[in-house]
Amino acid sequence: MTNIKIFTDQDGSIVQYEISGHADFDEYGKDILCAAISVLSQTTLIALNKVCGIKEKDIAFSVDDESGYLKVSIPKNLEKNIKDKANVVLETMIVGIEDLAYQYPKYISIKKEEV
Repeated sequence: MTNIKIFTDQDGSIVQYEISGHADFDEYGKDILCAAISVLSQTTLIALNKVCGIKEKDIAFSVDDESGYLKVSIPKNLEKNIKDKANVVLETMIVGIEDLAYQYPKYISIKKEEV
């Protein structure tokens, strides 16, 4: 099962996401759920830099493809317009992941918490 944690600040803005584990929907290399989650989460990481303008050095991230782990944190001190843009990108990722979890609830778990 793939476990996804979404962390928000007290304003409700997403500040971090963490994805761990493989969905085990199919064998490694053929798992469409793992592929979909990877595309959504990694495109989000790239978009935080290229679309939102957050410098790559300011985005804290950790990746381990073998174990299916990705953790991404954005800086707390972003200008409001950049933070708003980042939240749209992050919310878009969540919409995609929530739809996958709705369709395949045995394989994906999503938890949200405030930090």
